[in-house]
Amino acid sequence: MVEEVASGTAELVPDNERRQGWTLLVDGVPQSYVDLDDPRHLEFEYVRRLAAAVDAVAPAGTPIRALHLGGGAFTLPRYIAATRPGSGQLVVERDATLAALVRRVLPLPRRGGVRVREGDARAVVEALPENRFDLIIGDVYAGAQMPRTVASVEFAAEVARVLSPTGWYAVNVADLPPLTFSKVQAATLGAVFPDVAVLAEPGMLRGRRYGNVALVASAAPASLPVDRLAAAARRDPFPGRVLHGADLATFVAGARPVRDGAAKDSPVPPPSIFR
Repeated sequence: MVEEVASGTAELVPDNERRQGWTLLVDGVPQSYVDLDDPRHLEFEYVRRLAAAVDAVAPAGTPIRALHLGGGAFTLPRYIAATRPGSGQLVVERDATLAALVRRVLPLPRRGGVRVREGDARAVVEALPENRFDLIIGDVYAGAQMPRTVASVEFAAEVARVLSPTGWYAVNVADLPPLTFSKVQAATLGAVFPDVAVLAEPGMLRGRRYGNVALVASAAPASLPVDRLAAAARRDPFPGRVLHGADLATFVAGARPVRDGAAKDSPVPPPSIFR
């Protein structure tokens, strides 16, 4: 199915190997994968990294209050609804026509506790009250780039404001070697949050390819369960690493936090990456 939406040409492609598996592409760029029969199935590597934060933020099965910045096909909202029944979730999606298409073709679970709000991620966060969420997941992309409006110290401070005192912020960052943008983002979160970790595939961390880095930050000092996150990373089909403490300091290697006036969009991916 192909349809024009506000952000470009959206295509929902069925998976020949999974009866209710679908990939969402926008202008040819894969955005999301969902399996309506099994919302616990997470096809994309970076989504599994973010899901590790979902699994560790509270005891298994405990409902949480979650904010999703960026909707796509609502992969993680579906995952939370399945793994943490009773959770209250708000999804912010700028492209209302895209959200309507996905909800029509790939309906959200009934009584799943998922609300969808049209709007700009930063504007919505700035308008929210304090202490509203246990987990905020950032996956805001215009095409294949994370916009500068959600990449600054000022935005991170707004995220921290609306989190609970023990809440977490997990964000997907797409980057190129030598991972300058990811390092700056880690430093930026570190300027606001007292505990930060980086999750990624080792080859990615060594700057060998374009790919995704997940950053997880906690509003409470020394509260990230690093061993648990590392164990989840090792179990992945593409085993990953967790950088924390001294390892994270080495990775950041002098990168400085970025404020609104100097923030940049994430790098443009190589032309061949989605062919």
